Amino acid sequence: MPTRARADEERSPSGEPCRRGLDGGPIREQPLQLGRLPPHCLLHLTGRHGCEVNLISARARHDPSRMDNYPIPNAEAARTLGEALRTVGYSEEAVSRLLGDEAYSGDREDVPVGERRLPRTRLATAVRAFFLQLPVSRRDAVSALGRRGVDALAATGLAEVGDDLVPRVRILPVGDLLVASDDYPKETDDDKKPPDYVAAYTPTSRLCDSLTPRRRVGRALDVGTGSGVQAMLAAQHARHVVATDVNARALAYTELNAALNGLTNIDCRRGSLFEPVTGESFDLITCNAPYVVSPESRWAYRDGGFQADELSERIVRSAAGHLADGGFATLVVSWIAGDVDEPDVRPLAWTETIDCDSWILPIWGSDPLDHAATWNDELAADPERFGDALDTWTAYLTRLGVRWVSEGAVVLHRRTGRTHTTRVDEVEEEDLEDAGDQIQRAFESRARLSELGRNTKLLEARLSVAGPMRLEHELEPRRGRTAVVAASVQLAEGTNPIVEAPPRALEIVAALDGAASLGDVIQKSAERLRLAEPQTSRFRREVLDVSRELLELGALKFV
Repeated sequence: MPTRARADEERSPSGEPCRRGLDGGPIREQPLQLGRLPPHCLLHLTGRHGCEVNLISARARHDPSRMDNYPIPNAEAARTLGEALRTVGYSEEAVSRLLGDEAYSGDREDVPVGERRLPRTRLATAVRAFFLQLPVSRRDAVSALGRRGVDALAATGLAEVGDDLVPRVRILPVGDLLVASDDYPKETDDDKKPPDYVAAYTPTSRLCDSLTPRRRVGRALDVGTGSGVQAMLAAQHARHVVATDVNARALAYTELNAALNGLTNIDCRRGSLFEPVTGESFDLITCNAPYVVSPESRWAYRDGGFQADELSERIVRSAAGHLADGGFATLVVSWIAGDVDEPDVRPLAWTETIDCDSWILPIWGSDPLDHAATWNDELAADPERFGDALDTWTAYLTRLGVRWVSEGAVVLHRRTGRTHTTRVDEVEEEDLEDAGDQIQRAFESRARLSELGRNTKLLEARLSVAGPMRLEHELEPRRGRTAVVAASVQLAEGTNPIVEAPPRALEIVAALDGAASLGDVIQKSAERLRLAEPQTSRFRREVLDVSRELLELGALKFV
C-alpha cells in the first residue's frame, strides 16, 4: 500500500482571461531579477494550517461580505507602497529577526506573544500591521510608511484608514517578493471565508516553484494564478508572462502584487483554464490548480467544480497542447485510484498520448476518510459539522469507486520525436529542495538516451556527476570482518532521489568526471578489480543500468 504523506495545506486557485496591463496601458517587457523563495516558507499562510494570525478586535475587523471592494489594482499606488515597505526594511529576514525563526509557522495563538516582542520602531509598525495583521494608529503608520505610503494603502483598498489603520489583507515578505493576499483566522463558522478567497504562498505554491525549471524563456503562462506568485517568479526569467484565473479578485491581486514588486511584464487575463490563450504556445507553463477531489464548489482556490480528477486531467492534456517545442510545464494536480496498489494508473493514461516526455511525482496520498478529514479540518472544533462533512465526502468518493487519492505534480517536456518517455517517482515533501535544474537535466538526458538507443552508444559517451552525491554502504560483520551487503547513492539536492545498486557499480558511477568514456572507465575498473569473463560482462551491465537510472533522474549528466 502506498505510504505517501497526507497533504495538510490549502491550495491556490485555478485559471481564467481579460486582457489588460497592470496600469491599463500597454505591457512593457522588463523582467526584474527576483530572489528565489526559501524552503522554510511552506507554512506562510493558509486557511487551515498556515499563519492564521490576523487577530483584530471586533471593533476593527472588516466585514468579509464587502470583499468585492478590494483589492484595487492601482499600479501607481502599489508601486508607492512597495517602495515604502522596502524603505522601512520590511523583509523576510527582518520578520524573523523581530519575531523569531518560527514566525512563518506560527498560529493565531502566537499573535499576542509576537506583538509583545515588537519594539517601538517604524519597522515593527509594518510587521505589526502586515504580518500580524493588527491595527496600528494612523500616526504610527505615517511615521513608518510616510503619508504617501498610507494614502497608497487606502487607494488600493488594502487597509481601512481613519484614526487607526486597519489592515484588510496580509502582505508577506517571501524571498525578495512582497505578496498581498486574503488571510483569515481559522473559525468554526468557515462560511465566513468568501468563495473568491485568494491565498498566497502555500505548500503547493512552494512545490510548484521548486519543480519549475528557471532557464530564460520568451513566453511563460501561469494558469490559475491566484495571488500571482508563480507569475511573478516566472517574470524574473521570462520576457513576457500571461497570468489567467477565473476569479476576478485573484487577477486584481496579481496586478497589484506585480506593481508592488515593480513588475511590468505580466498580462492578466480572465477566463477558465486555457481559454484565454486559445491558439497560443509558451516556453514555460505553471499551474497550481484547485485540484481537490471534492463534492463541493465553495471556494475558487480549492474546489475546481469538476467531477473526481477531471480538472487535473484537463490541465495535463491542455498544457501539452500549449507548449512550444522544448518547453516545460510544471502542473500541481491530484488523481484518484480504485486500487491502492496501483495508485498512478490515471496520470499514466493522461500522459500516454501527449507529445511530451512526462515525469509523474506523487508527493501526498491518503485513503478517502483521511482525504476528507484533511480538507475539512477547519470544522474539527464542531464535531457535528465535522462528522457531517466526513460522511458527505466519503460517500461521494465511495460512489466514484475511489480507494486512494494522490496529490503531487506532473512535469512535461515537449520535444519532437517518434517515442516519448514517462516515469513515476515518489518525492518526500520534507526532502524537496529547489529541483528546477535537476528536472531540466533529467529531461535533456532522457532525450539524449532516446537518441542513443543501444547500450553500445552509451558506452561511448562521457558522463559526470551533476551535483553533490552521498554514497552509503550497509555493512554486516562476517567471520570477524565487515562486508558490504547493500549500497545506495543519493543526489543531495533537488528531489533527493536515492538509487540502490551493486556496491562496486555505484562506486564507479559516483566517481565519473567526464575525463574518459563510460566504456573505458568500466574496462579499467574491471581490470583493477581483476574481473574475468563473465564477471566483466555482468559488471558492465550493472554500471550501464545504474548510469541510465541516474541520468534519467538528473543525477548524472552528459559531458
